Amino acid sequence: MFWKSTYNEFIKIAAKPRSYIGIAAITLIVGIILFAMKMDGLEFISFVTAPFEQALSFEGNILNGNLIAFIILQMLIIHVPLLIALVTGDLVSGEGAMGTIRLLLTKPISRTSILFSKYIAGCAYTLVILLWMGFMALVVGKWMFGTGDLMVLNSDGLIVLQQQDLGWRFALGFSVAFLSLVMIATLSLTLSCFSENSIGPIVSTMAIIILFTIIGNLDVPVLQIIQPYLFTTHMMAWRSFFEDPLPYDDILHSLLILAIHIAGLLVIAVYKFNRKDILS
Repeated sequence: MFWKSTYNEFIKIAAKPRSYIGIAAITLIVGIILFAMKMDGLEFISFVTAPFEQALSFEGNILNGNLIAFIILQMLIIHVPLLIALVTGDLVSGEGAMGTIRLLLTKPISRTSILFSKYIAGCAYTLVILLWMGFMALVVGKWMFGTGDLMVLNSDGLIVLQQQDLGWRFALGFSVAFLSLVMIATLSLTLSCFSENSIGPIVSTMAIIILFTIIGNLDVPVLQIIQPYLFTTHMMAWRSFFEDPLPYDDILHSLLILAIHIAGLLVIAVYKFNRKDILS
């Protein structure tokens, strides 16, 4: 019964036009980035490497699919949360707005199971969005620009990662990016349990992300106490897999913070959903 309910929830997501906004938006944005880099990518690369050209000599295919994929992942992981919230923020509140929540909760399955059916379906949709972004970034990017070593600019300077060392880095990087997006899906689903319309959870999710991002970037001593515990601080943890050597402690800390936030939000969602009034 649980897996049938989960399948039905995924069908509901697939039937909604808004579910395809994310795929269309990613296709359009990545397409524009690929086109722009194809036209003027070399100028962009020279702007980045200019400070190092006096001390270093760059050879080979610097503007390659690996670099393009890294740039795309870095740019879109900031904007994809909105696309996720558009769907996951509607999973519970949408049922309330349509009046189908009463029928749904009278089925011979526990409320907790219904909620987790929706949650798994939302996570599956999140995975589809991320896989499509990965396909556009890696497969299409390498088809257009070829392969080569990856240059990464961080606070310590310029790092060059060998091509044969990038497969597992991208795999783990996308995995952590998925966990970050699952965090967003969990937040919007939890807020959806408190609302009777779809707009509230979506707007609230983005407002929380913006607020936490602002707090996380303010160099104020009193805020620095809480900054390490904000989920937005760890949403870019995927970048750690493109450092050498790997900061294992930082990665594990980020994974732990994200997992704690997800677990805590799920407890709140289950508590609220199990007490949801279906008579009013």
